[in-house]
Amino acid sequence: MALNALTPSERSNAIAGWALVAVLSLGAVEGVLRGSLLWGGFSLLLALVASLPALATRSRTAMVPWPLLFCAAAAIVARAVGLYPEVAGYVAIATLAFLVVVELDLYTSVELGRRFAVGFGVLTTMALEALWIVAQFYSDRWLGTEFLSTQTELQEDIVLVTLVGFAVGAVFYWYFDRFDPAETVRRSGNGVDSR
Repeated sequence: MALNALTPSERSNAIAGWALVAVLSLGAVEGVLRGSLLWGGFSLLLALVASLPALATRSRTAMVPWPLLFCAAAAIVARAVGLYPEVAGYVAIATLAFLVVVELDLYTSVELGRRFAVGFGVLTTMALEALWIVAQFYSDRWLGTEFLSTQTELQEDIVLVTLVGFAVGAVFYWYFDRFDPAETVRRSGNGVDSR
């Protein structure tokens, strides 16, 4: 996908990225202090996943494009201040999925076409939602929270997070299509553009 060519400079992307990782970390602290251990842990997971490239490469400038981290930070902040907390949660889950997809493409030998990356991101969003539902179930059981109240609400959550995954995927596709430099080599199979 040549995602590394999409930011103005590696250094400015790293500065913005680390500032957003700090916001995610503060969101984790805020969640724990507020008594929302599950969301505090999720914010910490987002910060950790965002930091993985730098930890793995031992380079402070190894960072995914900052707009993706901005989505994660905006979702965590919106949830912390009570601004559409359900939607913010869906966006946070979808953003985590797309963080994983971008990191796979940028920092491993895996090569993903844009369309496949979007589809894979949506499927990863659905898988993460399933794990999140399991975490909510055990939080309700062991910590006395009340995340899951009815089966209908649970099914609606799955549908809504899938729709948000598609929306984030569409923005993801648009962003990389719009900001892809002209000299970027397109990956193709059998002579067909893989976008």
